[in-house]
Parts: sequence; structure tokens; C-alpha cells
Amino acid sequence: MQVQTLNVNEIRKDFPTLSKNVNNHKLVYLDNAATTQKPRHVIKAVQDYYENYNSNVHRGIHTLSEEATLQYEEAHKKVASFINAGFEEVIFTKGTTESINLLAYSLSEWLKENDEIILTEMEHHANLVPWQQLAKRKKLRLKFARIKEDYTLDMDHFKSLLNENTKIVSVCHASNVFGTINDVKKISELAHEYNALVIADSAQVISHMKIDVKDLDVDFLAFSGHKMLAPTGIGVLYGRKELLKTMQPFLFGGDMIKEVTFEESKWNDLPWKFEAGTPNISSGIGLGVAVEYLKNVGMNNIKSYTEELGKYALEKLKEVPGIELYNPEGQKTSVISFNLKGVHSHDVATLLNHEGIAIRAGHHCAMPLMNKLNLDGTSRISLYFYNTEEEIDKLVESLKKIVRLFE
Repeated sequence: MQVQTLNVNEIRKDFPTLSKNVNNHKLVYLDNAATTQKPRHVIKAVQDYYENYNSNVHRGIHTLSEEATLQYEEAHKKVASFINAGFEEVIFTKGTTESINLLAYSLSEWLKENDEIILTEMEHHANLVPWQQLAKRKKLRLKFARIKEDYTLDMDHFKSLLNENTKIVSVCHASNVFGTINDVKKISELAHEYNALVIADSAQVISHMKIDVKDLDVDFLAFSGHKMLAPTGIGVLYGRKELLKTMQPFLFGGDMIKEVTFEESKWNDLPWKFEAGTPNISSGIGLGVAVEYLKNVGMNNIKSYTEELGKYALEKLKEVPGIELYNPEGQKTSVISFNLKGVHSHDVATLLNHEGIAIRAGHHCAMPLMNKLNLDGTSRISLYFYNTEEEIDKLVESLKKIVRLFE
């Protein structure tokens, strides 16, 4: 199999970490679902901010503040365009986790006892724990749409959970364990029949495919910058303008206000109403540059390449004796979870690290899902457009060595 959509060898030159040696082996980085590597363009943008126009944004009259404000707001515009949203609908947060916590806090005043929230059994803790804790505080009912034996969402069960008491449906766009891609557009259509708000955790798909929030018809959508080539500590919450305007802020303080007296406060315009205090300016600017980089590579190219590479990886992994794969059959994915018979996932990850291969092992912040499957954890590889077939081949050969070691 040869993928022709991207010149991967040239692209890899943009990522300095990929040239690193680990334990006297050339690094093979297969942990992209946890975080992606950063291109020089992003690194230089962050460096440029601190070296040339380091200043706080908004309210400053001087030149440095004006330049920082311009670049920071331009990053909002780039992200808004990237997901087909309005400028006022894009809020910068610390990441997906903070975005969902913001929603759990700000939407709580719209909920009353016995209202219902629907999640799925494949949720990351970031899209489970905030709703779980809100449900405990407000005496809400939390429901979970089941997964089927093929690791896909049981849509019939999901439909059966919907009723007039359903107020919020919050689902992962893609599972960070199985790579399962959920039909968020269909989920939105079904949930909106009951006037429920729909939230998509798109952390695992934002860097792999084109996202159009209007086409998906979601009310809110969250993702993290560090999973899409940007620095850590920056993320995005998209929300429909009409909803954001009526919601209470999550944090209070500077910059999120328009007017303050000793008795009252008036909130700032969107999106600043939800960005209290000094934001992560450098990472916000870096996120804007990361978006431009992704657009230049082409989201369709990235999707095609990572899907084909995932297909190649799945076929090659089947050559490993005793391997058990946990992925939907026939679905193209760049996230692959597996176990080797008789070998703990942590041991697999440790031994692979000796060969310079970086993977993830454990419960992947999805402990309820692991408990349901009676698993202590899994080994997980996650591919991106700078990975190659040769790296997959090295992984497979190293796994075969591990199997022989434990025979």
C-alpha cells in the first residue's frame, strides 16, 4: 500500500522531535491521541510572541499590547473559520476538559431535579465526571447509551433513552479507545426532536477530518489544541451564539466584564464574556498558526492518509501471535487498541520504549469502559500524518519479539 496524498518525508522535517533518538533508536512516535508533535511554525510563533511583542491583551494602548491583541483575536478568527463558526461563538479555554466543565457549570441553572443527561459508555473521563458530579448535586438522572459487541454505539438503545426529560446529550465524536466515530449529526437530529442540547467532544477528530459545526447541527463542541499541533494549555469551546448570550459565565474577574460597580457587574461581549483574566496568549496564537498549518496540508489529505495508514496497521498487527484487537471491523481509524495474550499493557509499552517506540498503555481515561469489558487496560497506538508504514513495520516486529520473550 502506498499513500500518495502527502509528501510525508518532507512534512516530517517540520517536526523537530521526530528526529530524536530514544534508547539509541530512532523515535517512533505513535501516541498522537494523547498529544501531537508540534511543527516549527507553531514553536516559532510562540517564541516570536515572547521575544518581540510579549504583552497582555485588550485594554492596552501601547504598541506591544495592540499587536498581541491583534494576533490573539486573529487566532479566534482562524479557529472560527476552521470549524465554520462565528467569531463570537469561539471561546478559548485550557482544553476540552475545561470546556466541558464550563458547560456543566453554566448550564446547571437550566436544569432541575429528575432532568436527564445522556452520555455513552465510551466517554473519556472529561466528558463523564463533570456530568456525573452535576447529576449528584442537582439530583439529575444520568443515562448511558450502550456500546455493541463490535465496539460501535448502539443507536437503537440511544434512541430508547430519549424522552421529554432529556435536557442534555453529550457524546464523544470519536472514542479515544476504539477509534469508533459516532454519527454526531444523526445524534443531534434525534436529540433535537426532544429539544435537548447536544454537546460533541471532538478532541479525537478535530485534527483528522474537516469539522463543520453548522452541518453537524450541534449546540456546543469542544476540542483541545495540543491534539492538533498546537501548544498545551489551549482549547476551544464552540457554542451557538444565542445560547452563549443567555448563559452565565464560568469564571469571574478581569476582561470578562463591561462595567463594574460595588453592587453590580455587567458582562463583556462574546466571546470575552467567557475568557476571564489573562488568557494563555502565546498558546492561543500558536493554535491559530497550527490551524493554518493543517489547512495548508489539507484536512481531506490528512483524513485519507491516516485512514489508509490505519488500515495498513490493522492488517500488519494481525500478524502478531496472540494479539487481540479492539476496533470496529471495517471502520477506518487511526486509533488502534490491543492486548498481547499474557502480557500486561504497561509491560508492552515499557518494552517498546526500549526500542524507541512511544505508545500509550492503561485505561486511557475510560475506566468505566474498561470495567465493562473486564480489561485492566489496553495498549494503544494512534497515528498521524507524519507517521509511516516503516514505523508500523518496526512496531510489529518489536511486538513479535515481546511475544517470543513471554513464551
